[in-house]
Amino acid sequence: MTRMSAFSSPFMLGFDDIERVLDRVSKAANDGYPPYNIERLPKTDEQGDVIRITLAVAGFTRDQLDVSVEESQLVIRGRQIDDKTRQYLHRGIAARQFQRAFVLAEGIEILGADLKDGLLSIDLARPEPERVIRKIEISSGD
Repeated sequence: MTRMSAFSSPFMLGFDDIERVLDRVSKAANDGYPPYNIERLPKTDEQGDVIRITLAVAGFTRDQLDVSVEESQLVIRGRQIDDKTRQYLHRGIAARQFQRAFVLAEGIEILGADLKDGLLSIDLARPEPERVIRKIEISSGD
């Protein structure tokens, strides 16, 4: 049985990848760790639209965090190693690994990442798209 979707319309040509991305995003949205914010920063003349993703990564050092772009996804990983030399009477803060991925639209640029006060902030820029109009010549069948 064939699955029908909004992208199955004959007027939506070349959108197969978007459907796969939406499937990936819906599966990844179930994990709530670490919590994060996404905010739009005020526009500047140099950068246009700037988006900031801020993740709460208290307890992680710079060396335990990895930020990369993989196949049009921004991927943030955190790896903590459990210190076996410490003896806890109560363990409420777990040494927990995580991976959080954000799908990036074409043309999004990563401006940088900053770790301060347990918050990892990653700034992204979305340049203004150029308006392109291209005339297609019609040839005659003769």
